Amino acid sequence: MSSLQELEAKYRSASEGFDHLFSNQLISARETFSEQESPFHLLGLGVCAFLEAALGMETTLMAEATRCLTLSEAGARKQVKAAKSSATLHRFQAGIEWEILHADAVVLLGLTHALSESYRGYLQCLYELNSAHSKFTKLYKTVYPAGLDAYSTPATTPAPSPKPSTLSLNSLTPSVTTQASTKSGFFGRWTGSNTLSVPTAAPGTVGNAANGTIEELILGGTAFGFGLFNLVFSLLPAKVRGVVGFFGFNHDRKLALQALAVSAARTDVHAIFAGLVLMTYHGVILLMSGYQADEAHIIKQYKALVEKISSRYPTGALWILNRAKILRMTHDAEGAIKTLQDGLKPEREHSFSQADTLLVFELAWTLLAQRRFEESSEMFIRMTELNTWSHATYYFIAAGCQFSLQNYDKAQELFDKIPDLLDKRKLSGKDLPTEVFIKKKLAFYKKKQQRRGGAEGRFVEAIKISPAEEIAIFWNAHARIDKDIAIAHIKDWSSLSPPVNVESAYIVPAASPTSGPVDLDTPDELAVRSLLLAIVHRTLRDYSASRAFLADAQQQAKMAEISSWVSSVSIFELTVLELKEADATCLSKELVGDERKKFWIPVLKAANEKLDQALALATSNTDLSSRLDSRISMLRDEITTKSEMIGIV
Repeated sequence: MSSLQELEAKYRSASEGFDHLFSNQLISARETFSEQESPFHLLGLGVCAFLEAALGMETTLMAEATRCLTLSEAGARKQVKAAKSSATLHRFQAGIEWEILHADAVVLLGLTHALSESYRGYLQCLYELNSAHSKFTKLYKTVYPAGLDAYSTPATTPAPSPKPSTLSLNSLTPSVTTQASTKSGFFGRWTGSNTLSVPTAAPGTVGNAANGTIEELILGGTAFGFGLFNLVFSLLPAKVRGVVGFFGFNHDRKLALQALAVSAARTDVHAIFAGLVLMTYHGVILLMSGYQADEAHIIKQYKALVEKISSRYPTGALWILNRAKILRMTHDAEGAIKTLQDGLKPEREHSFSQADTLLVFELAWTLLAQRRFEESSEMFIRMTELNTWSHATYYFIAAGCQFSLQNYDKAQELFDKIPDLLDKRKLSGKDLPTEVFIKKKLAFYKKKQQRRGGAEGRFVEAIKISPAEEIAIFWNAHARIDKDIAIAHIKDWSSLSPPVNVESAYIVPAASPTSGPVDLDTPDELAVRSLLLAIVHRTLRDYSASRAFLADAQQQAKMAEISSWVSSVSIFELTVLELKEADATCLSKELVGDERKKFWIPVLKAANEKLDQALALATSNTDLSSRLDSRISMLRDEITTKSEMIGIV
């Protein structure tokens, strides 16, 4: 067997393990990866442990992932050194396949640190990834010397990918039409010429297919690694991203997404991982950014990725999850629920429980958004049986669901379990952001109950706004609900006393003032109610009422005891409102060309200024500020995309 055949055989063997993994057969995947000790197989074992930890939020599994990835990294490094004295086995430089594998291991090792969600972990992640920065850049320049524009992506195949990042590409690489080529150079290896007249298409493009599995690995792996590397840096919290300047690295998210899309269109294992990264990114943007400059394009890309991979692995939980997310994002919540429930049926293979956990989590939130409170409560409690992440958070949301059902005894029973769960969590580290929020809320409810003369042990009596609906603000769960769901919410929240002071077509004015103590007797509660009403009115496209509620939320939040977070979140939500309203105005007035550009310039400028205000108010002491930080970053990217679409420099 030749060296190339031996290499391909090892890679194909490891690929079989990944096929099992992507089909929800974790046990079979581990068995396949354990058959050999090649760097490919060790990487596979590391990926299994990494995905278990990342998808199941099980940080205790990181040690095994680190062990396997470290062995794979060392093995790949050894192969890189050996290849320097060997002849190349393909049309690229000798040993480049091992450099890619080495880079894969380094990225995953870095991400194991980032999963800690601590600033120290993020800094360790930066340190690991920074050590591979020059390697990624070198690989990208070598394999894609003319950039990525000639390569297909899943949503555009067989046409070349779009050009969203021309400046970045040109800054990295010269054009293929002007680059000189020699026999010893990159192009010389396949053109056989030391002058450049009409260049042969680069390997992997439509006119020059990849030659075998190893070239597929090189093309897919380079694009994946380079894309993931840039994307990870771009998505780190702002305070941590600032540190990147010390390493002399500036991320390019657009180029990252293009590179991942090019990788996703390949046929090797990296294509599946690139697709998974892109699916996750598109799903988060659709859910959390609040506004999308071109939602139809995002959904088109997202659907193409899901269809491509799920047709190959129809039983994989990760692809079932993303099919459901697309349905939810396109206003077919009931279809999403059915897809998730079918994916969790007992007859399905469930050896990859961490992937199935994501189905349960998505189902719990989708049921909550549909006001199917009993089922949602059951799913959140089921989460406590599936992973060790914040059980207090799951119980808090489940209790809120029972409150919405007016099952107050059951709600109080669930609330009473939370303090012990919070204490247990302390044994393994500091409180999570959601748990800090929950502690404040429980103390707030107890204080209100005492103030109103009730028994502290029955503080559920003091609650008037469902805790599940309040914490759902941070997951943006009310942004894509249907009209009947939004109206039901408005009816619930507007019926609380004192009456709202905003006119709305969906609110019936109170007939007469209520007697006795009012339901909401603190600025905190009034601020949260106005914020919730603002969000659902915006969902109904009643922008005037939504704006008025947001103004009231900001005013009330200035006096709030624990809900100061409403100030920054309401400014963010106002930014989303004004962008959506501008889209509607532009469409109704049929603005085009210079008129459209003139209309949008002040809108986008004001949007960025408001995001600056929101970010300034979201200090380290603000509840769940890192989540808002991420949402602001996503929305800024959408604003930039909108500017480019209109032609604003």
